[in-house]
Amino acid sequence: MQLPNRIHIFGASGSGTTSLASAVASKHGHRRLDTDDFFWVPTNPPYQEKRPRDQRLALLQQALLGSVPWVLSGSLCGWVDPVTPQFDLVVFLVVPTPVRLARLHAREIERYGHQAIAAGGKLHKAHIEFLDWAGRYDTGGLEMRSRALHEAWLAALPGPILRLEGDWSVGEQLAQIEASMGTGLLTTACSRRPSAAADTVR
Repeated sequence: MQLPNRIHIFGASGSGTTSLASAVASKHGHRRLDTDDFFWVPTNPPYQEKRPRDQRLALLQQALLGSVPWVLSGSLCGWVDPVTPQFDLVVFLVVPTPVRLARLHAREIERYGHQAIAAGGKLHKAHIEFLDWAGRYDTGGLEMRSRALHEAWLAALPGPILRLEGDWSVGEQLAQIEASMGTGLLTTACSRRPSAAADTVR
């Protein structure tokens, strides 16, 4: 099964966009790219300093030009509009919030260590604030990385869209993408909502 050459996978933090993109790349030979690598300046700990909009867009455009086929994971609403016409397929992951938050908590432990994020740890406050922000995805407005922002952005996309909703394994998600090719499961528009432009964060 041949997948499109230019795939974008996005969703709420903890929805598994990176894992699914890695599976696509491993099986189908796409180069995997992630928006975080362009959005954030490398720091220790990471995700502390945003790159200027023009700089991150230029870096992403350069990477995409030299990498076909590619699969791009992560949220990019509001800063990458010149790139969106290149997408052959956009995959929107919708995962229940409790599942996402459990994944994010486990990921932060793996990334920073339990002591660092536990009460009294040097990253505890940042960890709690991050989980609180991620937990507001379904109710947040257009000013943050939210379902409302993502739906508004999807409504303006011209190309094929595949929604994958539920707590699916990566293998099941990939199988659904493969099955969607040529079966009429893709849509080219969503319910129209006001467009939005806002920088995303983690």
